[in-house]
Amino acid sequence: MQGVPEQFDHPLDVAQFRRPAHRAGVELYRAHIVRHTFDPHTHEAYGLGAIESGVERFRYRGSDHLAPADSRVMMNPDVLHTGRAETVGGWRYRMAYIDADVVEEVTGRRGLWFADAVDHDAARARRVTALLDALWCADEPLAFDGLLLSLLDGFDDQARAARPLRTHAAPRFAGVVDYLRDNLAQRVTLDELAAVAGLSPFHFLRAFRDQYDATPQQMLMALRLFEAKQRLARGDAPARVAAEVGLSDQAHLTRAFARRYGVTPARYQRQVRS
Repeated sequence: MQGVPEQFDHPLDVAQFRRPAHRAGVELYRAHIVRHTFDPHTHEAYGLGAIESGVERFRYRGSDHLAPADSRVMMNPDVLHTGRAETVGGWRYRMAYIDADVVEEVTGRRGLWFADAVDHDAARARRVTALLDALWCADEPLAFDGLLLSLLDGFDDQARAARPLRTHAAPRFAGVVDYLRDNLAQRVTLDELAAVAGLSPFHFLRAFRDQYDATPQQMLMALRLFEAKQRLARGDAPARVAAEVGLSDQAHLTRAFARRYGVTPARYQRQVRS
């Protein structure tokens, strides 16, 4: 598309996705990022992975985190996060994004929760990297599923039995997030969202930002791009996807998608449907 690059500005920035055809709810990702800065986004799935080299800085649950080489990274579903390189040479990493129902099915445990975003056990991190590499290369469904169980077992030491109780504000704002998700293509106003929460507009805005470390607009964009990602994976045309999730046009989708996921919509679609 004219004016929109098919790759990052820096030639060393590379990101790839893969989805196994037989196992819905699992997405594999590997990347080497040097210059790119990821806008706040969500995968609405557990994000489990390891850093192979370099150092990543990311904001997650209201705090900045550093993830150096040979560390594990653990993100809970529905949490906005960012990402950028902390070292000159960038960082190289692998991740698996696994839906909560798949995690429950594979592990037999419900409501797993990771209190820490980064763990510095080098031996375990290298094991995770090796498992993610094997998952990427696995071409037999039975082998893939066995490796998936091993991967989740590799985070067992960090997983809590159940998600901790939310703060008093979270249930009220959960309805707001649901409202945003149900109205992706609409021009939602601050007054509408405040009414859903039962607060005055700017009281709501402050409280929402404190709860999620993001403004409602940032949350809305993250939800729009996550939905776009799901539709692209199903094979929907990018122009149609842009209109259905509330973006102005395909160029807007391409720019916003690349800022959050590191690839253009067309490249992502080719990767996960190949």
